[in-house]
Amino acid sequence: MKKVIIGILTVFLFLSCEEVIDVDLETAPPRLVVEASINWVNQTNGTNQQIRLTQTAPYFDTEVPPANNAEVFILNEAGDRFDFIEDGNSGFYICTDFEPVIGSTYFLTVIYEGETYTAEETMLPVPSFEYVTQSDGEVFSEEFIELKAFFQDPPNEENYYFYTFDAENDNTIDVIEDRLVDGNEIFAFFASEELSVGEDVEISLYGVSKRYFSFMSTLLDQTGTDGGGPFETQPATVRGNIINQTNFDNFAFGYFRLSQTDRYTYTIE
Repeated sequence: MKKVIIGILTVFLFLSCEEVIDVDLETAPPRLVVEASINWVNQTNGTNQQIRLTQTAPYFDTEVPPANNAEVFILNEAGDRFDFIEDGNSGFYICTDFEPVIGSTYFLTVIYEGETYTAEETMLPVPSFEYVTQSDGEVFSEEFIELKAFFQDPPNEENYYFYTFDAENDNTIDVIEDRLVDGNEIFAFFASEELSVGEDVEISLYGVSKRYFSFMSTLLDQTGTDGGGPFETQPATVRGNIINQTNFDNFAFGYFRLSQTDRYTYTIE
């Protein structure tokens, strides 16, 4: 009987001595994050563009702090300057007179907190979507809708593509290369359990460089493609093409990309 009582007291003491331990996580100094995607949507003049600047934040923070009061501009090959002006304190920098030209190289400059960041990239073309197919599937009793958006890859060229599907309750992003399907019909793919009849899905296709393809492939492998954006939480350092000319070690995250863009709105049947 004594052994039973001692056992009960031991368990009681163990439970009542449970202690909450606060763990101090090491926080790295914030870095600049540059989301500079210049998208020239087909059948538009491409003059309205924006660049978003933010700062990295501790892992458990729920808000992404904007990078305010930066000087942001892009030069083209002729030396023409396109200024991006911040909208309030939002971290979004707006340009209304940009001039996109396929095949031209552009040079980005961001001056932030006394340091100068630069990048260069060429604006690349993209084919147009030709049609979209829809089919139904089921895995482990879970039904889903599958979409394939087809386009024709130009022959005898090395091409790389980035695409997005945006629905009300789901989205995906991914990249494709034409290494094994050069000159053939290619499709962008989306499967979701959240789609419903009558819902619109916005599909976008971008022509990108090989370097951007490699960058985004690595980033998506680390972060996945569901929800949010690829720059929201990075489990490891993924370097883009932004170079800090003032202090090389204080590099920025993100990428400077220019793409012709095709968009297609599909309604779920």
